[in-house]
Amino acid sequence: MFQQQYLYWLAGLILLVVAVMSWRDKANPRRLTTGLFWGLYGAVFLVGDGAAELFGARSLHIAIGVIVVIMALIAGLGGVRLGSYHQRSHAEREASAQRLRNRLFLPALAIPVVTVVGVLLFNNLPALRVAMFGEGNHSTLITLFSMMVGCLAGWLIALRMTHEAPAQSLQESRRLLDAIGWAFILPQILATLGLLFTTAGVGTAITHLTETYLAVDNRFIAVATYAIGMALLTMVMGNAFAAFPIVTAGIGIPILVLQHHGNPAVMAAIGMFSGYCGSLMTPMAANFNIVPAALLELPDRNAVIKAQVPTGVLLLIANIFLLWLLMFR
Repeated sequence: MFQQQYLYWLAGLILLVVAVMSWRDKANPRRLTTGLFWGLYGAVFLVGDGAAELFGARSLHIAIGVIVVIMALIAGLGGVRLGSYHQRSHAEREASAQRLRNRLFLPALAIPVVTVVGVLLFNNLPALRVAMFGEGNHSTLITLFSMMVGCLAGWLIALRMTHEAPAQSLQESRRLLDAIGWAFILPQILATLGLLFTTAGVGTAITHLTETYLAVDNRFIAVATYAIGMALLTMVMGNAFAAFPIVTAGIGIPILVLQHHGNPAVMAAIGMFSGYCGSLMTPMAANFNIVPAALLELPDRNAVIKAQVPTGVLLLIANIFLLWLLMFR
């Protein structure tokens, strides 16, 4: 039966191949540290339950922590650099783009289409779901597996359309990873940070600070504090899902719901939207703001953020007034 660990192993294997390619790239001035960075990241995906049973969970967690610290030092010292990727010339890329035109979107569109079809198929055919994944609730695994199949389908379509060798796709993967750099690992690190913040009682500390230093007896001030807090913490953490439980536990539930008797459904919906406003304005949301800039090869890595800031600010202001008007009806 298919297990989620297999997906981690696939990701780790790809990262190790990228690391080896980086070590062999003499055009990269930091090829050793670049390869080490991706190799260590791949090793994190490759270790699993077997390693925990062999070395002990505590020892494994300490080892992974050391790996993360080493990766942070490599990134902080500028150890991840661009190299040479055996790309076509500019004229060849232009000719290929003219030949393919809008068909270039087919590989990308295949990923969500196949993912949705796979999820619906497994959810409506219990026998197939049990045969593939076993008994139990495997909703997350079904989604990830379907997305993996979608990625493979998109990859095969791209190879068929461009007539490129499979090895070139690995070169392009390495080019994209090197272009994004350390920001590629931010979603995973920030998700862990959100858990640490919640466990450390940051929500309780936020409650104390807001009740002590802000006039949260006033509904509008309380609403503005919640919405702006969601946006600011999302900007720090890069993920509204990570910021939501902290700000909601610190401001939303004790002040807006319990003290002012607001509607928790309205608070949750608009509060999360306020967090997304912060996502538009921070480089920490690498998958939204840094990856597109790298994909489009923009000279300014923050060009996407600069274009989104006016929208983010206007939406945040609108969310504050929507919360104030709708939450207490």
